[in-house]
Amino acid sequence: MGINTSAQPQKIISYVVLCVKTFSKEFDLSYIESYRYIENFGGLQFIIKHYEIEHTLSIDDTIGDIRAICSKNGGLI
Repeated sequence: MGINTSAQPQKIISYVVLCVKTFSKEFDLSYIESYRYIENFGGLQFIIKHYEIEHTLSIDDTIGDIRAICSKNGGLI
């Protein structure tokens, strides 16, 4: 996946879980639907690759970034 981060893996995992949960609530999706959408359209790789920056932003900003990445990669949400 090309993870370039000094963060502990557990912190990244926790942040990914938070992002998926928040995305699912924001767009009225189940957790599984949200995870699959984010993974299929490049959002998961984005979160992991850019964790060092994204976790310093508000969760709303991060969700916006995920949505933009997924949209760029063909997602319709």
